Amino acid sequence: PKLPGGRRPYVRAALPPRPGTLGYDPGEEALLIGDGGRVSPVPAGAWEFEAGGGRVLDLWFARRTAAAEPGTLEAVRPAGWLQEWTSELLELITVLALLAELRPRLASLGEGPRITAGELRAAGVLPVPSAARRPASVLDHHEEGPDGQFALL
Repeated sequence: PKLPGGRRPYVRAALPPRPGTLGYDPGEEALLIGDGGRVSPVPAGAWEFEAGGGRVLDLWFARRTAAAEPGTLEAVRPAGWLQEWTSELLELITVLALLAELRPRLASLGEGPRITAGELRAAGVLPVPSAARRPASVLDHHEEGPDGQFALL
């Protein structure tokens, strides 16, 4: 997914090799990374987006920069900031910005009429047929092609 031109986040100032802090400047819609790293524009909705009990950008950043206990598997990681992480960050900001724009519309989804289990049974959706509960198999296929071979399309 992409934001419209002019709203796409870009690295405006190079990220330091080992950023230790993450901040946000709401006036300039800029993500401040370490000493001097800057990504903008970052909409306030992307910065404030919460899931899992915290701001997603804070959680994502902490996972990549937190000190690990020596001798653990978590300690086996790159020594500095990776270019891939910068790409991931830009993609994450984009997704969060788009999700933040959808939040008002998502809130209204719960306001409509609800479909009951009885209505699903009457429509033949419930109960789920037993054939749909197991993986598909060509051995269950009953159509045959020339000389009794299965016709796989």
